[in-house]
Amino acid sequence: MARLRVGVLYEHSWGEDETPTPGKRPRRQDPVKDVVEVHKALKKLGHSPTFIRLDGSVESLQALARRKVDLIFNLTESWGGDDTKDMNIAAYLELLGRPFTGSGSLGLATGADKVMAKKIFAFHKIPSPNFATVWRGRMDHAHDINFPVIVKPAREDGSIGIPFSAYVESIKDLMTRIDELHAEFDTPVLVEEYVEGREIYVGVLGNKKPEALPPIELDLSKLPEGTPRIAGSEVKWERSTEAYKTTQPKMAEDLDEKTVELLQQTALGAFQALGLRDYARIDFRLDKKKRAFVLEVNPNPYLLSTAELSLSFKHTGRSYTDLIGEIVKAAAERYGMTL
Repeated sequence: MARLRVGVLYEHSWGEDETPTPGKRPRRQDPVKDVVEVHKALKKLGHSPTFIRLDGSVESLQALARRKVDLIFNLTESWGGDDTKDMNIAAYLELLGRPFTGSGSLGLATGADKVMAKKIFAFHKIPSPNFATVWRGRMDHAHDINFPVIVKPAREDGSIGIPFSAYVESIKDLMTRIDELHAEFDTPVLVEEYVEGREIYVGVLGNKKPEALPPIELDLSKLPEGTPRIAGSEVKWERSTEAYKTTQPKMAEDLDEKTVELLQQTALGAFQALGLRDYARIDFRLDKKKRAFVLEVNPNPYLLSTAELSLSFKHTGRSYTDLIGEIVKAAAERYGMTL
């Protein structure tokens, strides 16, 4: 395998307590754990990796343009702390003509826009929950939907803006939640019919013949009594809560072969319909009738060795290092690079 110079690109923006001041060198920030793990895996694969950090400044963009690497492993999730601008970094790399891993700017933009993604799914006959969109009192689109519903920002990811209070059962609570989201995010609001069932994730790898990985389940059955069974921000980020401690991803090994095939084929359809590349994670609700509804897609999902995509990949008998190798291989092939 040819040895590549790989730039591991990540973004760090300064918090209020560490803002650089003129004439003073900012406190050094080490790359976060997933960035370090990818770097180590690339070394094990025989490549020559180097860290490249963006910090929300024009200077860091200029420095990126000057870096001499064969391939950029794009781990950025934001620009200047703004999670909606990861697509802009991909667009910058495209303008520079630099080869990079993961989805391009269009795939990232479409994946982040939950409403646009759902409209594309409808065109391709990929099942997703019925929905409506609301912006400043105007309804942009609406199916006939029934309570309960989930109310969330149309253009955020990682369960941002989706606490347990996103689950509402009445018009009054719906109006209150819409007003709260408009005030907090200044963005259209997605009102989505709640699907009672299991939270299932399916990873997808590759391009010409993408591979759907075994399904992973986020087990919500042990959430505290009275808590809605959703993967809210409390489940995803609030480590001190009972909700976080009792919900961990696990292999969904009790699914029958027909259901697994349905989930995997639907995941592949969603991946290709949105024009995603190299790797992604598709999030589902599987109802009691074993119908699979796509909730959203996650281009360039979290690559920590204990995250859902990695766990699913390792269940196929391959290692975390192999996963990073597959992503590099998929990207390299797109650019006509020989490994």
